[in-house]
Amino acid sequence: MGASDDELRVVRELVELAALVERHRGLYVRWSRGPGTDLGATSSTDELTGVAMPGLSANPLDVEEWWQDRSLRLWVARRLYDYAHLPHEKGPDVRPWVLKGHERGRGPDNEPLVVDAQPLCWIDSGVIEEARAEVERQEAEWGPLRRSGH
Repeated sequence: MGASDDELRVVRELVELAALVERHRGLYVRWSRGPGTDLGATSSTDELTGVAMPGLSANPLDVEEWWQDRSLRLWVARRLYDYAHLPHEKGPDVRPWVLKGHERGRGPDNEPLVVDAQPLCWIDSGVIEEARAEVERQEAEWGPLRRSGH
């Protein structure tokens, strides 16, 4: 299973995470209580129905071809920013971490369901703040993906 949650390195700068994404394909970010909790079950549960899904719900970090030569830093910032609300909704012990794995299917929000997960690093909360600042510097209005009750 690899390093325990406490032994997992911590990425502390957005540029460091962007460099990791530049060097490796097949990386995902998962917002949860960590690999120590997740890797035992290796599946996520659909919150609406309670159905077990065949993999861990995660978001891809791979840069899409259409992004071309635009800022990798902005790409990674947006991937983090879109889900930065999750710790507030799911609890303060929910944190982002990076994993490498293979897609087994898609969840109800079209998110990849990842198997053979190999944890690589935690993402420090300061990186999330950097991502927020990077997105807010853009000219267009943009907000994190959130669902309201209405």
